[in-house]
Amino acid sequence: METGADSMDDDVFETIEDSRLKINAINSQQKGGTPSPTGYRNYKPPAEVLKLAENDIIESVEPIVHKTILLGDSGVGKTSLLVKFDTGKFQSGNFSATVGIGFTTKVVTVDNTKVKLQIWDTAGQERFRSVTHAYYRDAHALLLLYDVTNKTSFDNIRAWLGEIREYAQDDVVIMLLGNKADCGIERAVRREDGERLAREYNVAFMETSAKSGQNVELAFVAVARELKYRENGTRDSNTFNVNDYIREQSVKPQCPPCTT
Repeated sequence: METGADSMDDDVFETIEDSRLKINAINSQQKGGTPSPTGYRNYKPPAEVLKLAENDIIESVEPIVHKTILLGDSGVGKTSLLVKFDTGKFQSGNFSATVGIGFTTKVVTVDNTKVKLQIWDTAGQERFRSVTHAYYRDAHALLLLYDVTNKTSFDNIRAWLGEIREYAQDDVVIMLLGNKADCGIERAVRREDGERLAREYNVAFMETSAKSGQNVELAFVAVARELKYRENGTRDSNTFNVNDYIREQSVKPQCPPCTT
């Protein structure tokens, strides 16, 4: 659920053949701006600083980009989840398995601070796993999905978490998502099993549904808030706890029969 303090802007979702070239181009564009006589990055001339100071609330004009990656077996709903978050729409039927990498960007406003998420959709097939590994290294957040109607996808979560430990940064934000939670009659994984696994690995957890929209926005907003507080160096129990935030904000409806 989007709170009064959280809002979003978005760019167009796109799938790319050569994602490395694309991200390099984006990073190059972000480095533009007024040349700094001091050598500092993100330099703003005095006139701009004075203009910002006149505002009651100073917001980041160029928020830092936080690379966020969707992971999980093929068919767990990574693309559907991202499209739902990006466009607010659910496309009925099955997507073809993602080949390569796709991404979109969202700017989430958290307590008057802009947090820019660059969200990457990855192929879940084993043959593309080595490609996915390359994207772990500089990721700030990982959303790891399984399908609540597919026990194998849940059983494989431990292997995914093992890869994350091997290839990702030690301080990466990890959130476990049990997707397709609207499919009550076909459920093969209990919510309690997901919660137990999340506690074992000390990661945040919630169930989501790209079809109904259940907790889709919350998943990304919670990640953005966690990244924001870590970035500001104020991550402590008295300031923000992502698990408490999820418990307060998450929707846990009775599971209706699956109609997909």
